[in-house]
Amino acid sequence: MEGHHHPYTSVNIDTGGGGGADRFPQWSIQETRDFLIVRAELDPTFMETKRNKLLWEVISTRMKEKGYNRSAEQCKCKWKNLVTRFKGCETMESEGMRQQFPFYNELQAIFGARMQRMLWIEAEGGGASSSKKKAAATAQISSDEEDDNDDSDVDQKGSSKKKRKTRSNTNTGNSSNLITSIREIMEEFMKQQMQMEMQWLKAYEAREQERRIKEMEWRKTMEDLENERMMMDRKWREREEQRRIREEARAEKRETLITALLNKLRREDM
Repeated sequence: MEGHHHPYTSVNIDTGGGGGADRFPQWSIQETRDFLIVRAELDPTFMETKRNKLLWEVISTRMKEKGYNRSAEQCKCKWKNLVTRFKGCETMESEGMRQQFPFYNELQAIFGARMQRMLWIEAEGGGASSSKKKAAATAQISSDEEDDNDDSDVDQKGSSKKKRKTRSNTNTGNSSNLITSIREIMEEFMKQQMQMEMQWLKAYEAREQERRIKEMEWRKTMEDLENERMMMDRKWREREEQRRIREEARAEKRETLITALLNKLRREDM
């Protein structure tokens, strides 16, 4: 985690003030996430130019606007350390090891977007986009691949011309390796997405099956209750019918007794 002394938390830098090395404060998790947001916004520009010193100055300025006092060199070193840690996680198959790097998803998103742009440039083709393709080829995952021509001395211009052909061949090979690496990352990402989708589908089908079972049980319970209600209603009607018959029989008997009594009284009066 960020609290440990990983390579991406604290580094020694040369301030350029006299040969000494100063240790600057550790980066907090939130500061690092804000830094990656700014770096991601400028990533297309990094791919289009080799002179990136001014870009790091821009990042330093934006960090200061967010309330963080970081120099361009500190931001550059932080990016190199993060990319080195990201590449180390990429070589590990264990998902748990990747989870120990809290910024893995942010770095993966940056390089995934970079891959999409490179594939788009590659698909465009033609001479008009050849310069962009060469610039994109030099934008490697490893921060060591980023060119620092702004920091080079004027005396190195002569030797840089002699090394141009060798560097061009190296950039071509690095571009191919970068495309292959990022394609593997995208394929792994899509594979994980498909696995998650299959797991979600299985869980959905299981929930749907459970819902159907519960619905069938509920319907059966309702049918049993309805049958019981109808049976109770039939028994009540039968009891009512029997009571009515008994009432009619008693009424008929009373009427017969009364009639017999009246006839007897009439006979006695006569």
